[in-house]
Amino acid sequence: MSIRYQPRRPGRSQFVSLRGLKHHLNVWGDAAMATPERPPLLMMHGWMDVGASFQFTVDALSQERYVVAADWRGFGLTDPNPGDCYWFTDYLGDLDALIDHLSPDHPLDLAGHSMGGNIVMSYAGVRPARIRRLANLEGFGMPQTRPEHAPKRLQQWLDELKQPQKLRSYAGLDEVAARLMKTNPRLGADKAEWLASHWSQQREDGRWHVLGDPAHKRVNPVLTRAEDTIATWRLITAPLLWVEGVGTEFGKWWGERYTRAQFEERLSVVPKLQRLQLEPAGHMLHHDQPEALARALEAFFDRL
Repeated sequence: MSIRYQPRRPGRSQFVSLRGLKHHLNVWGDAAMATPERPPLLMMHGWMDVGASFQFTVDALSQERYVVAADWRGFGLTDPNPGDCYWFTDYLGDLDALIDHLSPDHPLDLAGHSMGGNIVMSYAGVRPARIRRLANLEGFGMPQTRPEHAPKRLQQWLDELKQPQKLRSYAGLDEVAARLMKTNPRLGADKAEWLASHWSQQREDGRWHVLGDPAHKRVNPVLTRAEDTIATWRLITAPLLWVEGVGTEFGKWWGERYTRAQFEERLSVVPKLQRLQLEPAGHMLHHDQPEALARALEAFFDRL
């Protein structure tokens, strides 16, 4: 058994009511540390992840800073959606309310991973004045769809509404840690053991359950239009740092439904773009290379 990871900067939990739901925040540092030149840094996790997932990156920062990593609705310790499915626009609404809570009078720095990266990109386009600097960690967006896909997608959604959604449970934290390492073989056992206790929770049945609402598994009935994404990303005024892992297999995710060239077409419309690749790292680059990522984020966000 490996030695469990020991955070250098332990975070603390806070809860705030936003749009009728209790939202969980992982907080490092103090709000009094924030200035207009060094505002709060808000970090938003990806699908089936939690805000505590950024602990390793925060630990690797060379300087203390006020950092907040929130759990999206239906993930971590944030309340689930009151309905039977989740909508992208609700994530935007939650993010808008959270930013108003954290920094009502000044723009802040914003980073998002995967699903969180997609959301922060959209937000930065529709609320450009609220973001000072923006980092997108592997938020590639979704494949383009066509109108003829709508009937089948809606039919699938209706069918899934009638089916109970489930997530696997685990006998112990060691099994949860093993699951995390199976998903990401680059994740060390020490970090997996620490993360397992934040990614899951023991319930009355004695088993450990993933802190994610199973309703997230239902298909989104709203089609994705590349034109909408491009129009929104074009309006981003904040400098953008795009970060990806060299080991990410883009084609393995989407095949011919979404090509690298199509993604590059979208990204090219962002006016102020800086790119970075981390190696060795895959999609979970904040787990694979937290030190390198922390150095890159500090260099980008602290640049005058």
